Amino acid sequence: MTSSLDLSAWWAKKIRNGTPVVVTMQNPNYSVVEIDGPGAAAFRSMDKDRGKNAKQFTWVLLLKAHRAVGCVAWLATTLWALLRAVKKRLFLRRGFSTESDMPGKGRSLLRFLRAFLLLSVVMLAFEMIAYRKGWHFTKPNLHLPDNLHIPEATEIRGWMHTAYLSWLAFRADYIAYPIQVVTNFCIVLFIVQSLDRIILCLGCFWIKLKKIKPSINGDPFKSDDIEGSGSEYPMVLVQIPMCNEREVYEQSISAACQIDWPRDRLLVQVLDDSNDEMIKLLIRAEVSKWSQRGVNIVYRHRLIRTGYKAGNLKSAMSCDYVKDYEFVAIFDADFTPNPDFLKKTIPHFKGNPELGLVQARWSFVNKDENLLTRLQNINLCFHFEVEQQVNGIFLNFFGFNGTAGVWRIKALEDSGGWLERTTVEDMDIAVRAHLNGWKFIFLNDVKVLCEVPESFEAYRKQQHRWHSGPMHLFRVCLPAIIASKICIWKKANLVLLFFLLRKLILPFYSFTLFCVILPLSMFVPEAELPIWVICYIPVLMSLLNILPAPRSLPFIVPYLLFENTMSVTKFNAMVVGLFQLGSSYEWIVTKKAGRSSESDLLMAAERDSRPIHRGLSEGELIKLNKLKDQQVAAPPPAKKENQIYKKELALALLLLTAAFRSLLSAQGIHFYFLLFQGVSFLLVGLDLIGEQMS
Repeated sequence: MTSSLDLSAWWAKKIRNGTPVVVTMQNPNYSVVEIDGPGAAAFRSMDKDRGKNAKQFTWVLLLKAHRAVGCVAWLATTLWALLRAVKKRLFLRRGFSTESDMPGKGRSLLRFLRAFLLLSVVMLAFEMIAYRKGWHFTKPNLHLPDNLHIPEATEIRGWMHTAYLSWLAFRADYIAYPIQVVTNFCIVLFIVQSLDRIILCLGCFWIKLKKIKPSINGDPFKSDDIEGSGSEYPMVLVQIPMCNEREVYEQSISAACQIDWPRDRLLVQVLDDSNDEMIKLLIRAEVSKWSQRGVNIVYRHRLIRTGYKAGNLKSAMSCDYVKDYEFVAIFDADFTPNPDFLKKTIPHFKGNPELGLVQARWSFVNKDENLLTRLQNINLCFHFEVEQQVNGIFLNFFGFNGTAGVWRIKALEDSGGWLERTTVEDMDIAVRAHLNGWKFIFLNDVKVLCEVPESFEAYRKQQHRWHSGPMHLFRVCLPAIIASKICIWKKANLVLLFFLLRKLILPFYSFTLFCVILPLSMFVPEAELPIWVICYIPVLMSLLNILPAPRSLPFIVPYLLFENTMSVTKFNAMVVGLFQLGSSYEWIVTKKAGRSSESDLLMAAERDSRPIHRGLSEGELIKLNKLKDQQVAAPPPAKKENQIYKKELALALLLLTAAFRSLLSAQGIHFYFLLFQGVSFLLVGLDLIGEQMS
C-alpha cells in the first residue's frame, strides 16, 4: 500500500510536469475538479469550487429538511383530523346506532372476533412482560420450531418464567402445525385464484390485440323505415322495475321513452312496487305525461308484492299482450339508456337464433363522487371489461347483470321464466338459459349510465346480497347442473370457476388469510406466512384489477386495503347464503342519490318550468295535495346518521394489536401491512368512507 509521503511526492511531480489530473470526490455533491497547471492556482480553484459546492450542499440539506417538516406536519394534521372524526363519531352521537337486523351468523362472527381480540390482548400482554424481562427463546426473524431454544433447569426463574416456557412448548407442539396446515391450504387457494385472474387478463389482452368483438352483418334496418310500419324492426318490450325510487324514476322513464325505435313496435312497462302512496302518484303522473305525448307506455302496480324484483318481472311477463313481442329490454330505475341502445343491441339477434341475451356495459355518472365510488369503479370496470368480455367471447356465457340487457323472450320462456327462489334472479335465469343451450353476447362498447352507491351502508347491503345470493343459488341449481345435457367442460366451468372459485373461494381465503391467520401468526411465529403472500402477489393482482381503469392507479393502496376490509362482509354473506341462514333471502333496495348527467340536468331544468302533475286526474291530484299536506304537518323524520360497524371495529383492534406484536419481533412488512390494514378497518368500522351525513 502506498504511504502518504509517497502519495504526496507523486502528486507534486504530476503538478510540476503540467500533467492533467482528474480528482473524483467521494461525496456526489462535490463536482469534478481538473488541476491543469501550477499547483497554487489549481488548489485555489478547487477551494473556491469546494466552498461553492458546500453552500449548494447546505441548501440541499435545508430543502430536504423543509420537505421532511412538511411531511411530518401533514401526517400530524391527518392524524389530528382522524382523531377528531373518531371522537365525533363515538362520543358526540345522540345514540350509539349500529348496523341493524344483524342475522344469527353475523352475531356468531362478531362473538368469534371479540373472543379472538380478547385472546390476542392477553397474549400481547404476556409477550410484553417476556420481552421486558429478556425472555427471548427464538432467534430473530427465524420462526421455525427447530430454532426453539429450551432453557435448562438452572435458567428458569419463577413461576411466570415457567408458564411462559410451557406456553412456548405448547405453541410449537400443538398450535403451530394446524395453523400452518390451514395457512398452506389458503395459500394454494390464493395461488389458484390469482392464476385465474391472470388468465382472464391474458384473454382480455388477446381480445384487444386481435380487436375481437361481436359484429353485425350488413345493415339490419332500412334508413327510411323509422317513421313507417317498421317491418325490419322487431317488437320490443322495455321493462323498468322500481320500488320507492323517488330520486331516479323520472330520468329512467324519460330515457326509456326517448329510445329511437318505431313507436308502434315498442312498449314501455313501468313496473312499480312502491308502497309509498305519494311516490306511486308521482310515477303514475310521469307515465301519463309520456302517454299523452304518444309514447306506448303502461303503468303496473302489484297488489301482492311477493318475490321482490323476480316477482315483479314474472307478473309483468304474464300479461296477454307480451306474446306479441319478440324481445324484452330491462333497465333498473337508475339506468338511463341512450336513444340508440336498441339499434346497437337488437341487430345482434338477426341471423343468430341461438343467441338469448345481449348485455351492455354499465357506465357510472358518480364514479368520482368520493373515495368509495372510485374504488367501486375499479372493481366494476374489471368485472365488465375483463371477466364478462372474456367469458362472452370465449365461452358465450356470463352472469346476467339484471339490467341494461336485452333478452329473447323465447329464451326466457324455454328456461322457465323468472323464479322467486333467490335474490339473484338475474344470475338464476342466466344459468338456466345456459343449461338450455342459449348463448350470450357482451357489448363492451355499448354503455348505459347508472349510479354506484355513495354511502358505505348502501354499498355494504348491496354486497351482502350479491354474495349471499350466488351461494344460495348454487345450492338450489347444483342438481340441475349435474343432470343437464351440456358438455362436461361447461359443467366444470359452471361449478368450479363460476360458483366455487369466484363466489366461494375468493371471500373465504381473503377473510381467513388476511383477517385471521395473519394476526394469529404474529402470536404463533412458528406458523409462518411468507412475505410474497402478504405483499407481492396482492400488489400484482391489484395492478391487474386497475388496468381497465388506468386513471385509478393512484388509488392502488386504498383499493388493496379496502378489498381486504370488505372480505368480512363478503365472507359473512357467503356463509349466510351457503347455509341458508336468516338473511339469505333478504332484499334491500339500494339507496340512490339521483345523480344525473349534464344533459339530464338540462332536461330536468326544462321540465321544472312546466307543471309536473298534469297527467293526474282531478281526484289523484287532490289525493297528492292531501298527502303533501300530511307530510308537511307530520313531525320531521329522525336525522340520519352514519353507522358504526362492530365487526370491522373488532378486526381493527385485532390487527392493530397484532401490528404491535410484530413490532416487538422487528418484522417490517408484516408490521406495516397490519398497521395500515388495521387503520383501514377502523375507518370503515366508523363509517368514515363514502357519503358523510351532516
